Amino acid sequence: MFLIGFPLLLVPFALYNMIALLLNLDLATAVFTVPVASGRMAVSIGDVLVLLAIVLLYFEILKSTRMSSKKFMDHALSVILFAAMVTEFAAVQWAATSTFLLLTALSFIDVIGGFTISIRTASRNATFETQGPPA
Repeated sequence: MFLIGFPLLLVPFALYNMIALLLNLDLATAVFTVPVASGRMAVSIGDVLVLLAIVLLYFEILKSTRMSSKKFMDHALSVILFAAMVTEFAAVQWAATSTFLLLTALSFIDVIGGFTISIRTASRNATFETQGPPA
């Protein structure tokens, strides 16, 4: 898999920053509507970003299950991305939205899930040498 070593959740983070900062769009702007039993449900830009992040989180967790020498770099970059997201959420006014909070929470799940899966697979693959009976 060629995306090992690249945090996929960087994509919705970058898209959020481009939409909020460069394009100055409101994240509550409806992109499309979905027919439901009670009428029509509007899907906003923020909703689409969160859905994209959830799909990418699945692939991030899937990447965590692979045994690879690039796994450490992938985890390190995920931690750096999470730290950047927390810092931006706390320090930048236009990032203090519920959409960005959900993206940050998904990044936290990526960090914790990646470390948890790595620890579980490492403990399963650990081998211990035993000595034979004393002579």
